[in-house]
Amino acid sequence: MITLIAAAGENNELGKDNDLVWHLPDDFKRFKQLTTGHHIIMGRKTFESFPKPLPNRTHVVITRNQAYQKDGAVVVHSLDEALLKASGDAQPFIIGGGEIYKMSMAIADRIELTRVHGSFDADAFFPEIPLNDWELIKEVHHEKDERHAYAFSYQTWMRK
Repeated sequence: MITLIAAAGENNELGKDNDLVWHLPDDFKRFKQLTTGHHIIMGRKTFESFPKPLPNRTHVVITRNQAYQKDGAVVVHSLDEALLKASGDAQPFIIGGGEIYKMSMAIADRIELTRVHGSFDADAFFPEIPLNDWELIKEVHHEKDERHAYAFSYQTWMRK
């Protein structure tokens, strides 16, 4: 079960300058709850946006740079190689960025998307979800509050 997990604005914005453009503590908590104990597959820029590797997860980092090495990362050079490294995990998560999501959309089984209700200045985007291939099976809305500057919805999509 390959799952894409992302938070994206109304126009599929993911972030700008290798950073998120919102701060949603409950979404971070959900991300941690879903991904803990699993392989998380990401591009190099996404990995380098973390202050340090996330605890209790195996970080599989895709890069074209053959010499790239980092503590806390299993470095690979293709999506196929990343999936092979994660083959012992019944539920690896693909966590970004935009190019990795685009490459993964065709092979994913599920999408856990936090839809942030707003429009943002961004330079990285989540791919369009082809509605003839995917079905929205669950959606939970979260209003804006003192800890969250934007309303958002947790969406679970399954491949038809």
